[in-house]
Amino acid sequence: MSVGWGFVGTGGIARTVARAMELADGGELVAVCSRDESRARTFADEHGAAGAYDDVAALLADPAVDAVYVATTHPQHHAPARAALLAGTPVLVEKPMTVTAAATRDLVATARERGVFCMEAYWTRFLPLTRELLDVVASGAIGEVLSVHADLGFPAPQSARRFHDPAIGGGSLLDLGPYPVGLALTLLGTPSAVRAAGSLTPSGVDRQVALALSWESGAVAALSTTIAAHASSRAWIEGDAGWIEVDAPLHSGRRFTVHRRGEGAGEPEVRENPVEHGHRFMLEHVHECLAAARTESPLVPLDFSVDLADVFEQALRQVGAARADELG
Repeated sequence: MSVGWGFVGTGGIARTVARAMELADGGELVAVCSRDESRARTFADEHGAAGAYDDVAALLADPAVDAVYVATTHPQHHAPARAALLAGTPVLVEKPMTVTAAATRDLVATARERGVFCMEAYWTRFLPLTRELLDVVASGAIGEVLSVHADLGFPAPQSARRFHDPAIGGGSLLDLGPYPVGLALTLLGTPSAVRAAGSLTPSGVDRQVALALSWESGAVAALSTTIAAHASSRAWIEGDAGWIEVDAPLHSGRRFTVHRRGEGAGEPEVRENPVEHGHRFMLEHVHECLAAARTESPLVPLDFSVDLADVFEQALRQVGAARADELG
């Protein structure tokens, strides 16, 4: 059975996911919602969807819609996602799930109370190379993971409103942070402490953020995001028996190199598996979850989203960044 998807939002990420939908098994785009119905109709026509709406309630009432993907700007994720959950419709929410820990917890609580599937669109978790990377770590190839280093960033022009306007969730951490922070949380779980330093843009959003996370196990992570500098956009995963280098750009899932230490370590091992339209693997995972009647993903569970939101909340508070409030 094919899952009929309704998209809320018609921006760049919605177009990226719509293209991936054309290649993904098990689903199709059937309806689109935008505040401007003409934009919804244009998007729907481009991607072969029948429904076009300017109201989320109308989208949810469409009998062809089996699941909803929320692809609006960050502060507008909470309301349509919550409406979908209350209607009993499974929902995939673009990252970050919301712009506050309170709003994320509200969606998580609503999903669990209603028994409705909900997942943050942390698409890189489903890339073939990400799965290989986690398998290598789980095999003990580099021993116990003791530290993660990752950064991501580039100079964002002032004309790129999504990065600079606090009203739509601007700043480096909410936009770019899910990749380096998400990698650290995937590898090490819930951190016990979050420390942050950073600088702000003239509009008050975070220009650069440097994060130091720590875990009860003794593991640490040094992570950073920037919309001012050319970052290396790479990652290093360090263990007591070796390390792994993840090539730039961090979120591409193109290549990593395993360096082992000790007797019989051998030469570094390079793993490559580049793919096009990588969001399709995330979509196929959601289709599998829905077919199995799961209400949470085993790979990106709701607790992961709560942890991510908590890290962002603490870091942005510490650097004094201006923020939108979805529950305000």
